[in-house]
Amino acid sequence: MSTNKVIHALYNDDDILMDAVKTVKDAHHHIEEVFTPFPVHGLDKALGLAPTRLAITAFFYGITGTAVATWLTWYTMIADWPQDIGGKPSFSWIENMPAFVPILFELTVFFAAHLMVITFYMRSRIWPFKEAENPDPRTTDDHFLMEIPVHNNEDELKDLLATTGAVEVKVVDKH
Repeated sequence: MSTNKVIHALYNDDDILMDAVKTVKDAHHHIEEVFTPFPVHGLDKALGLAPTRLAITAFFYGITGTAVATWLTWYTMIADWPQDIGGKPSFSWIENMPAFVPILFELTVFFAAHLMVITFYMRSRIWPFKEAENPDPRTTDDHFLMEIPVHNNEDELKDLLATTGAVEVKVVDKH
């Protein structure tokens, strides 16, 4: 198994972290990962991450839920078991559609929500019994950690990170 050296720079303030990310990116170093105890507004842009496409998948999951609800209401109330409920005609789905709106809405939300949770877990590679990947337990409390790979520039990176306000800079072997 090969080991790679990375530098872990710890910060105790999100504003200092944001400035440090910009400084490191301006010096043309690659930031592998940033661990934070809470979402930091603008960090994704500062890191240069591409926008997420999860909203598009949520839309398609909602459309799928609406299609399933439409088919379900048509099949159960028109095709398979037509019933005369309140004098409504049972030979046309479109004439009964106002009565089906709650079902259409609920299945749309159900499909979008549940499939989005599954998609998020799969995309994030989170599953039951997965071992935690957090390199420092302080990042779940009150510290921010920036992880930068070392490519024969350890001293340069340490000096740069010391000027950015890091409270701790250490080199570790990442397995």
